[in-house]
Amino acid sequence: MSLLALLPFYPLISFLILISFGKKLSWQLASTISIGAMLLSAGSSAVLINQLGNSESQLITAHLWSWFSLTTTQGSATINVAFYLDALSAVMIAVVTGVGLLIHIYAAAYMKSDENFSRFMAYMNLFIVAMLILVLADNLVLLYLGWEGVGLCSFLLIGFWYQEKANVLAARKAFIVTRIGDTSMAIGLFLLFKSLAQLTIVDVNQAAQLSWKIGDADAYWIALLLLGGAVGKSAQLPLQTWLPDAMAGPTPVSALIHAATMVTAGVYLIARMHEVFLLAPEVMTYTAWLGALTLLLAGVAALAQHDIKRVLAYSTMSQIGYMMLALGAGAWSAGVFHLMTHAFFKALLFLTAGSVILALHHQQNLFKMGGLFKKLPVESLLFIIGLYCLVALPGSSGFFSKEAIIAELWSSPTAGQGLWYCAILGALLTSIYSCRLFFLAFLGKARGNSNLEQHQDGHQENSSQGHLLRLPLILLALLSLFGGLISLDLSSVFSSAIATQAQTNFINEPSWLHTVAIVTPFIGIVFSWFYFKSYRENSCDNIKSSTGAISTFCKSGLGFDRLYQYVLVRPYCCIAKINRRDIIDQVLMLSAWYTKLWYEVLSASQNGSLRWYAAVIGIGVVGLAGVVAL
Repeated sequence: MSLLALLPFYPLISFLILISFGKKLSWQLASTISIGAMLLSAGSSAVLINQLGNSESQLITAHLWSWFSLTTTQGSATINVAFYLDALSAVMIAVVTGVGLLIHIYAAAYMKSDENFSRFMAYMNLFIVAMLILVLADNLVLLYLGWEGVGLCSFLLIGFWYQEKANVLAARKAFIVTRIGDTSMAIGLFLLFKSLAQLTIVDVNQAAQLSWKIGDADAYWIALLLLGGAVGKSAQLPLQTWLPDAMAGPTPVSALIHAATMVTAGVYLIARMHEVFLLAPEVMTYTAWLGALTLLLAGVAALAQHDIKRVLAYSTMSQIGYMMLALGAGAWSAGVFHLMTHAFFKALLFLTAGSVILALHHQQNLFKMGGLFKKLPVESLLFIIGLYCLVALPGSSGFFSKEAIIAELWSSPTAGQGLWYCAILGALLTSIYSCRLFFLAFLGKARGNSNLEQHQDGHQENSSQGHLLRLPLILLALLSLFGGLISLDLSSVFSSAIATQAQTNFINEPSWLHTVAIVTPFIGIVFSWFYFKSYRENSCDNIKSSTGAISTFCKSGLGFDRLYQYVLVRPYCCIAKINRRDIIDQVLMLSAWYTKLWYEVLSASQNGSLRWYAAVIGIGVVGLAGVVAL
C-alpha cells in the first residue's frame, strides 16, 4: 500500500484504539497513541509533498479498491476508494496534519484532567480522518463521505461536554444548519451525474469544459447548489449562525474546526470545482458578494462581543469571507494562500485564548479580564503576534495573503470596484475589533472578582503540561510570522482559470490602491487607541459592557438568530404542535386498521359452535346457487 493510501489510516487506527479501550488507557498512553498517529500523518504528508514537488506530472494517485458502479442513460461511472494528490490537496494536507498535530499536542495538555480524555482524543483523530478523506478524494462521492464525516465529528466535539444543555443545543444547531448546505450539495451532485455521467473530479472538470458553454443552465444550477454546500460548511451568509454558538466546545475544538479544517472545507470545494464555477460567472459573482457581506457582518458583530472566543469566531467568519471573495473574484491562488496563513494565526489565537481562559479559571468574559500583559507575559506576546497577523500588518503572513486578495479585486471582471471597497472596510473593522479585544483583555488592571488576580500559571511553567501548552503556541507563532514567505505554485491546478483571466481586459489600477490597502489597518489602530482609551487605561471595575439597542443588536449577530426563530423555527414548531398526531402517520395506519378489522371479523366467525358452522355453510351454498342461477 502506498504512502498516500496510508495517510488517513494512522489517525483511523488511533481512533479505533482510543474509542475501544476508553478510560482503561492512562493519560500518557492515550496521548502517545493520538499524538503519535498525527505525527505519522504529518511526517507522511511532508514526504508526499516532497515527492510531489519532484514529480514531473505534479500528481500522485492511490487506488485502494472499487466501491460501486452507477449507470444512467448517458453512461456509467465506477466509484473507487482512491486518493488524488495535487498542489491544491497538498496545501490542504499540510494544513490539516501540520496544524492538526500542534492542536493535538495542545489538547493533550488542555484536556488532561477530563475523565473522558480518551474519548475526546478519539473524536479529534476521527475528525482528521474525515478531513483527509475530504481533501484527498479523487471523486465527489468519497469527498461527500468526508464532508459528512466532518459534520458528524463537529457535532460530537462541540457537544463533548453534553452535561450542559447549552453545549448540546450548540452542537444540534451546528448539525442542523450545516445539513441545509449538505442537502444542497447532494442535490448538486445528483444533477452533476445526471448531466455529465461523471463523478471523478478530474473527469467532471474536463467533461464540464467540453459539454457546457459559459452561462449554460446546467452549469449555473449545479454551481449554485455546490455554493450552497460551501456556504453551510464555511459559515457564510445566510447559514453563518452556527459558528459563534459552536464556541461551546472545548477550546482545542474551536482551533481545530474553526481555524484549520472544517470551515475551510467550503473554500476547498469551490477551488476544487473551479472549472464548473468558471462556466457560471453569475454564481462566481454571488460567491464574491456573499463573502464580502459576510466579512462586513462578522466584523460589525465582533465589535460588540463580550466572550473572547466569540470575537475570534466572528473573526474566523470574516476571514473565510475574504477567501470566498477571492474565489468569486477569480483570485484562486490568493484565496488558497489566505486559507493557509489564516490557519496558522487563527489556531495561534484560539489556543492562546485557551491558555488565558485556563489561567483565569475558565473565565471568558472580556469585561472581567484586564491587566493580563503583566500576569501572563508569554501568552500576551503570543496573542499579540496572532493579532498582528490577523490585522495584516506589513511583514506578517496575513499581510501577504490578504494583500494578494485585495490587489486582484479592483481589476477583476467578476468582483468589481465595489467589492474592493468592501474588502478595505473589512480590513478597517478587523483592526478595530482586534484592538478592542487586546485593550480589554491585556491592558489596564485586572477587573472582576478578586480570584481572577490569582493566576495559577506558575505550575504551567514548571510542568510537562505547561510545556505541552506552550510548545505548539511558539511553533504556530513562527508559522504566523514567516508563513507568508512560503511559495505556493498552484498554476498546475488553476491553469484553465489563469488562461481565462489572461483573455480578460483588466482595468488599469490607480496608483493609490496599494497605499490605501496598507494604511487602512493603521487607521483602525489609531482610531481604536483614542476611542477605546478607557479600556486600556482603566484601573478599577468601572468598565461596563454596553447595553444599548445597537450594541445588543450587533452582539446578537445582527439579529439573524431571532429572524430565523420567527420566520422558520416558530412556524415549524407550531405546525408540529397542530400535527402532533402526525397526519401522514395516520394515513399509513389505515392499513393497520383495515387488517385489524378483518382479523376481528374472521375471529368472530371461529366461535367453535357446530350449528354456526353448518348454518354458514348452508348460507354459502344458497348464495353460490343464487349466483349460478343469475
